[in-house]
Amino acid sequence: MNAVADAAAASAAGQAERLKLTEIFLSLQGEARDAGWPTVFVRLTGCPLRCQYCDTAYAFHGGQWWGIDAILAEVARLGARHVCVTGGEPLAQKRCLQLLEKLCDAGYVVSLETSGALDIAGVDARVSRVLDIKTPGSGEVARNLWSNLSLLTAHDQVKFVVCSREDYDWAKAVVAEHGLCATCDVLFSPSAAQVSARELADWIVADRLPVRFQVQLHKLLWNDEPGR
Repeated sequence: MNAVADAAAASAAGQAERLKLTEIFLSLQGEARDAGWPTVFVRLTGCPLRCQYCDTAYAFHGGQWWGIDAILAEVARLGARHVCVTGGEPLAQKRCLQLLEKLCDAGYVVSLETSGALDIAGVDARVSRVLDIKTPGSGEVARNLWSNLSLLTAHDQVKFVVCSREDYDWAKAVVAEHGLCATCDVLFSPSAAQVSARELADWIVADRLPVRFQVQLHKLLWNDEPGR
């Protein structure tokens, strides 16, 4: 009976250390502070938001269960120093926090791409949290968890995807109200087919806005193919 109980306990422990993944792949980081670095992307399945410009809707459903140790082994095999845990919305899976901690313990430079709709307080302090504040044009502005902003440090990053001039003015006001530029890196990105890169760049320059303009490098190189 003890052997049976031990086997059951081991099985339960294995179940407790699993995450549902859409993909793991090696590419170049296409945005934010680490743009250009060879990076292993760990894309978790599922997201509670439905932003109108989402380019990873294929990660909303499906996926396969992976043990955390198996994820770490695959990350090691792919051989890059930088690791980005993304989604979907990775924090929608509670064991994401455990994965982030183990990646940091293994010595990787770890970033987390999160929607900003879920609490980031439990994320390991060694992780650079890339917080995507949802603009009105996203269709999900009501989901922003504003208490997250008080948790940000210089190690973190905030991103705004701008869909219109109205979005730009709204984002500019949020940056000023919360003093974000004094806290962490702030990034403004144009929403493809809604605002041109040049338009957004011109607005930022005209306002002398102390934010970083960015375009998605992976879209320029590979037309945003899944797994690249």
